[in-house]
Amino acid sequence: MTPGRPGSAVYPKTVLGEKHAGIPTGRDVAWEPLLDYRRNDVSETTVHGAVAWASGDDIVHSFGGNVLCYGRSMMKPFMIKGLAPELDSVLTWKQKAIAVASHNGDTEHVAAAQSILSEQEHGLMLTPLDVPLVQFGRQVRRRRRWYHCCSGEHAALLRGCRLKGWNRAGYTLPQHPLFDAYLQVLRRTLGADWEPLRVARDGCGLPTTSNTVNELARLYARLVTEKDEDWVWEAMVRHPDLIGGFNRLDSSILKACDGKVIAKEGADGLLGLAIEHPDYPKGLGVVIKIAHGWNSQATWYVARAVLGVLGFDLRNPYSLHRQKAFLVPGVVPPHLVDRLEEHPTWNEWDPDEDRWYYDYSQYRDSGFGRMS
Repeated sequence: MTPGRPGSAVYPKTVLGEKHAGIPTGRDVAWEPLLDYRRNDVSETTVHGAVAWASGDDIVHSFGGNVLCYGRSMMKPFMIKGLAPELDSVLTWKQKAIAVASHNGDTEHVAAAQSILSEQEHGLMLTPLDVPLVQFGRQVRRRRRWYHCCSGEHAALLRGCRLKGWNRAGYTLPQHPLFDAYLQVLRRTLGADWEPLRVARDGCGLPTTSNTVNELARLYARLVTEKDEDWVWEAMVRHPDLIGGFNRLDSSILKACDGKVIAKEGADGLLGLAIEHPDYPKGLGVVIKIAHGWNSQATWYVARAVLGVLGFDLRNPYSLHRQKAFLVPGVVPPHLVDRLEEHPTWNEWDPDEDRWYYDYSQYRDSGFGRMS
């Protein structure tokens, strides 16, 4: 925007991007290819990103660089932990699950979120107006705050603020006690003196902190070791379809792993996995960050590989159209690479849809189509 015009101060000064000390941009970090989609051996799409594995405070594997990003909705379990003791006795298990959800806005999601507050309190909730996240057919619904994927979290935060005796006005602002309680939860893992390099406004209006992928993996490892200290883990496992919804990656992982893994998606391009596994007594946290942003199908392939080498069976996503996904070995630690071969990224049940219709080499070798 032209300097001096109203509102120009909120825009960057250059489309090339300004440099800020200690804050690398996406062009400065060492993204790695995580997988590529090939059609008859030729790569048509390559998906870059970063993956971090942490056990306790130790980073046991890192691939694609220690990228700085915002945790976004992947951090809902930590946001709600600051109020978990107060909410424990007043929320049902469904209400607890929707409190850490990024839901599709289906009828059951809206009903669970609305039930957390009295009807007189509904006007306090400040999620943006939205429509359901996933809906088959034509989208004709009027936008509502309850359809927003974060409505359950907002309702639970408001309920918790009331129980804490905190003013509910301004609950989405970083100066509110709610945000400080969230920071204290993060500091239990990242250190008492930890401060975020940046705090931004998330899509739902709440503050979100910048964290490196390694930090996020350490936080998710902590979810394992303190799984029995509050209700967050159990709520997600009890009601997986409230966490995301139909065909959502995090809900599918929760249902596939028999209570040993909790998963949470986050914009933009994030998946956090907290994994209870005998090889990692300090807990295992794995975080996947897709460089170009949200891509559920690509993230699904990588998550299936990570979980597969650890002994968990997650189905493939919906198949690609006459392409195949091929994983890069670096998504898992070197000692687990051999196990990747046991988890193909394709299914064999539909050859009519997926087969090649011709073999060009036959025509080439016969001389068909050559000019004399």
